[in-house]
Amino acid sequence: MSQPEKPPVPCEEGVEVPYERIDPQTLRNMIQEFVSRDGADWGDRGCSLADKVEQVLRQLRERKVKVVFDLKSQTANIVVAS
Repeated sequence: MSQPEKPPVPCEEGVEVPYERIDPQTLRNMIQEFVSRDGADWGDRGCSLADKVEQVLRQLRERKVKVVFDLKSQTANIVVAS
């Protein structure tokens, strides 16, 4: 009698990186790239790049968003915290 197949174990694809452990200039560069991506919808077109960066920094401090390193693509991204 054969044993039933086990369902595949989901592999970890991303790892949360505490933003406090990222070099401040690297973090700022990452946020600038994030807020200036094509298709980013910031609503108020009057916001400057510096304003957008500060908004994301505030959201990181408030734990509303987090930095996640994707192991498959070897890239970091900012995502909504769950």
